[in-house]
Amino acid sequence: MIVKTKKYKLEPGTYKKLALENILKAWWWAFLVPLAMCAVYAFFPSQHWIYITAFTITILYVLFWYLQFSGVAYLEQFKMLFEKVEYHIDSRQVVIMMNAKQGMPIPWDKIESAKVGKDYFLLVVTRAQLIHLPYKIFNTQNDVKFVESILKRKNFIK
Repeated sequence: MIVKTKKYKLEPGTYKKLALENILKAWWWAFLVPLAMCAVYAFFPSQHWIYITAFTITILYVLFWYLQFSGVAYLEQFKMLFEKVEYHIDSRQVVIMMNAKQGMPIPWDKIESAKVGKDYFLLVVTRAQLIHLPYKIFNTQNDVKFVESILKRKNFIK
């Protein structure tokens, strides 16, 4: 069975939010560095510059990734992420269809992880390449359940 979705365009704002959330969850341990700095220097109360430095490092880290994902919308190689496409999903692959004759297949083994949100599926191909599949683009509720069962069989979700 192949699930064919309606045409969908990923908005850059949605992309930035999802990508930043994804990277911060994957690299949560990076926040331990400023916390460790604060913990070590907690014994030196007169050294307030350490806390300011740790706070600045944290802000710069988040800002760095936000700017990276903001720039993706303007790069030619990521242009396809923000075009109106439809998806054909089966147990072998996800095919991103630009039009009736042109499509780009992505086998399931190329997908790093998947997430089921409140009203969407998120497939992570790389840190910067995300496939956002809101439930509203599926034609029936059975299509949503079928995609969810594929993700379970592929051990992306439990």
